[in-house]
Amino acid sequence: MRCVIARFPFDLTRSGVLESMKGIKPEQAPGESVIIGRRTYPVKQVGQVVTGQDRRDFSAAEVVRAMARLGFTCRGLPQAPSVTRVLNPLQHASVMLGAPVAA
Repeated sequence: MRCVIARFPFDLTRSGVLESMKGIKPEQAPGESVIIGRRTYPVKQVGQVVTGQDRRDFSAAEVVRAMARLGFTCRGLPQAPSVTRVLNPLQHASVMLGAPVAA
């Protein structure tokens, strides 16, 4: 499959990516990641190994798009926990009766 990463065209295949990543130890993946074989790699690490370019030359989105088109499972950024406000019993009762909660 032909794809463009950092304005350079690459002919990537699923088997070629598997072969390139064979023997490469995965780094910590705090952000977006790709599952290749049984290992989870950071997207930027995969892009660097497969293209031979510096990680600063391409975006994670370019690599995610290419890997997804090749059939690899890609994971996005972890969701931040939502902040929930704890109401005291009086505030809770007021909300139940339809009164707005004071900030």
